[in-house]
Amino acid sequence: MADARRCAGERIRYLRQRGPSGLSLIPWVLMSLGALSHLTSGAAPHPWLGWLGLLAFNALYVAIILRAFDQRRRESLATRTLLVVFGGLTFALAIGYGREWLLLFPLVGLAVGAAVRGRERLRFIVPPLVVAVGVVTVWRDGWDSFSVVYGTLISVMVTSAIISLDETVRKLRETREELARSAVEKERLRFSRDLHDLLGHTMSVIVVKSEAARRLAPRDLDAALVQVSDIESVGRQALVEIREAVTGYREGSLGTELDRARDALTSAGIEPVVRRSGPLLEPGTEALLSWAVREATTNAVRHSSASCCVIDLSGSAERVRLTVTDDGRGPATGPPGSGLHGLRERLAAAGGTLDSGPAPRGGFRVTVELPAETPVQHQGEPTE
Repeated sequence: MADARRCAGERIRYLRQRGPSGLSLIPWVLMSLGALSHLTSGAAPHPWLGWLGLLAFNALYVAIILRAFDQRRRESLATRTLLVVFGGLTFALAIGYGREWLLLFPLVGLAVGAAVRGRERLRFIVPPLVVAVGVVTVWRDGWDSFSVVYGTLISVMVTSAIISLDETVRKLRETREELARSAVEKERLRFSRDLHDLLGHTMSVIVVKSEAARRLAPRDLDAALVQVSDIESVGRQALVEIREAVTGYREGSLGTELDRARDALTSAGIEPVVRRSGPLLEPGTEALLSWAVREATTNAVRHSSASCCVIDLSGSAERVRLTVTDDGRGPATGPPGSGLHGLRERLAAAGGTLDSGPAPRGGFRVTVELPAETPVQHQGEPTE
């Protein structure tokens, strides 16, 4: 039963992607039964010409309808030629036989409405067609058959409107599905980037403090226990932050992040120097700067082998500038890591910039600039 439902669902999705077909318009060919009745009654002159004409009419109608729902074939010269031949044959049969044969004109309207797309093209084709149908109908059967003219006009307009509406709905559905896929991809990138930033920094702190505890344990057990307590605290905080990141509502606190940076650098044997000046910052700006401080100090702890790291934050009413400079080994060979790449994307989405490279006196420097007023971006919101 589940397999049957799955197959039915796949079939529905396939038909939606494929769009409408001409099979729904083919049964209307039964309107030619009136002409067939005229032939079989023996009242039609030159019946063999009528049989050949009716057979050709039905074949051309089916061919045009089937080609009308394939864009490549619909726009081809062959389809246009078939449509012209079909119209000419219909007028010839209506002029030659009249009566029931006039009911073939609405089928011409169906074929034109299905094969000719675009308002401008219809404006060019429909008025002459309707006028010509009116002239032939009134000439052959008087004003009593003027409903055929109305039927021809309605068949063109309704067919064209329904097909155009169906195509519009299908395109909107495809656009909605594409937007949904894009939103999923953005959320996936956001989550992987945030998880990297969170765990990269936390794991670095835990590793550094574990090494410090191992070194201190043989000679100073109390100091080692302090480091172990810090590891426990960092781990608990990491659990909280990961839960907040999963729910998509984590916002960084710059003051807390600077304190953590001092602690992580000190535990790694790097002297922290923190300078902060300028006006109070907006929450959105603080959140982005918190990510920048986290990523830059994590890189310093893990890769720099530095003895000193300077974190300098300054700002004005328009711009805020953060620099994190260490005196370590300098930039590594190869492309920048994914952490800096993700941070650069996050800052660019808020109108900020990130530059990284060798410091003037050796070591490595990360420079971040942001507008002073940056909207708060919850982590669930796309930033690309």
